[in-house]
Amino acid sequence: MSTASAAAVSSLQPARAVNKWAVAVAVASGALLEIIDTSIVNVALADIQAAVGATLTQVSWVVSSYAIANVIVLPMSAWLGNRFGKKRYFIFSLIGFTLASVLCGLSTNLTMLIAARALQGLMGGGLLAKAQAFLYETFPREEQALAQGFFGAIVIAGPVIGPTLGGYITTNSDWRFIFFINVPVGIAAVLLCLQSLPADGVRRSGTRVDFLAIALLAIGLGSMQTVLEEGNSEDWFDSPLIVMLALAALVGLGTFIHRQLRSDHPVVDLRVLRHRSLWAGSLLSVVIGMALYGALFAIPIFAQSILGYTSEQTGLLLLPSALVSAVMMLVAARLVRRFDPRYVLTVGGLTLVTSILLLGRLNVATGESQLFWPMIIRAVGTVLMFLPLNLATIGPLPRSDVAAATGFFNLTRQLGGSIGVAMLSTILDHRMAFHRASLVEHLSTTDPRVFERVSALEHMFAAKGSSAAEAHAQALTLLNGAVQRQASILSFNDTFWVVACVVLLFLPLVFLLGKPQRGAAVSSAH
Repeated sequence: MSTASAAAVSSLQPARAVNKWAVAVAVASGALLEIIDTSIVNVALADIQAAVGATLTQVSWVVSSYAIANVIVLPMSAWLGNRFGKKRYFIFSLIGFTLASVLCGLSTNLTMLIAARALQGLMGGGLLAKAQAFLYETFPREEQALAQGFFGAIVIAGPVIGPTLGGYITTNSDWRFIFFINVPVGIAAVLLCLQSLPADGVRRSGTRVDFLAIALLAIGLGSMQTVLEEGNSEDWFDSPLIVMLALAALVGLGTFIHRQLRSDHPVVDLRVLRHRSLWAGSLLSVVIGMALYGALFAIPIFAQSILGYTSEQTGLLLLPSALVSAVMMLVAARLVRRFDPRYVLTVGGLTLVTSILLLGRLNVATGESQLFWPMIIRAVGTVLMFLPLNLATIGPLPRSDVAAATGFFNLTRQLGGSIGVAMLSTILDHRMAFHRASLVEHLSTTDPRVFERVSALEHMFAAKGSSAAEAHAQALTLLNGAVQRQASILSFNDTFWVVACVVLLFLPLVFLLGKPQRGAAVSSAH
């Protein structure tokens, strides 16, 4: 048995008597910080752009740098925890994340802010990945569903809480406080962890560190995440930078995989993918990430660009679904204890598809009331997939493989979100151009309806004091805005239909998942 596997087995021995719910609250507090900061910055980008004097493309790196750094650490979390001690590594990550938040808030220029956000991402990867390990070790098997339901209720609401909180802070205060608010929460979480988490056992750190493998992983995943984050804005493979990064990702990850499969002490144990439930569940995890983050990507854009919502209003629009997600996570925890998780997962997938198809019926009359129930249904469907998928994917695995499998499973959820946002933003742009061209084809001044519409607008502007030429120009501008609005709505509908089709396409993978033994532990993942 390899040293990493031995460490994993050793770490999975029964934990000493601890307050298990204190552990759950402590690790959930740390993980919540990381999850909220994944999305809290999105609604403040315009304010940050004005403060640091950057272009929209430049300021987007405030988001991208965090995601790139985060995704590099995730697959190494099991190895880092085994090498340095799970408690020690978790608290180190928590302190580092809090200090990085202070640096973000104190940043005086874009370069400093991007560097601080990258540090946040590096520290945040350790917070999320190790939180599940503590829950797995602390709670007995028969209570795992309840523990993961509690944890999931917190972490699944994070992507929605982030924009809500960020919008409120940005609207009513200064954007820097979206980072400073992490400080008291981070300090409280550190104190909770110092008091509650069980002490580290014997560490096995005598093996040589494979720095080349770590470098290859960083190059490969970092390049791939950069392609996903910046590909659309750079016009994808028409950009030499994107082509170069795609090649770096291909070579880096290919070489890394070859090296790890031949290593006796891998940084990332890829051999766990021999389990059918893990690779099938990981593919479904990518799809859930696309649906969860993709919908959360499209809805705020629609609310702000079409409905004219402020950041705060957009956050409040998303808040009810976050609350429903929290409640439903506890319901799902009970369901997976009574029924085969694969059945619950299938029901959740069909519920999610139904909600997305409802969202795909947007029109010019759509308002908050028309978005409410589809978003509530989406929250229910996502939760009914989220928790059962963890159980059906990780539950059948041998205990010695759980730590490595959980790190990989975390990674797929994160990549799924990045793939979803990249794919949907590209589809949104292309379909908007398509629908605009299609609508313009039907607008001819020889069409009596168009002529009447333009004439009515000209008379309206003329009545307000505009000259004939000004009234004509203003009428055409208003007509162009209506065309752009309709093209945008149709393109949003297209993105929702694509997500629904992707979920349906991959849903049959449920039949490849394993059936966990009664009482098998759930390993939750964000």
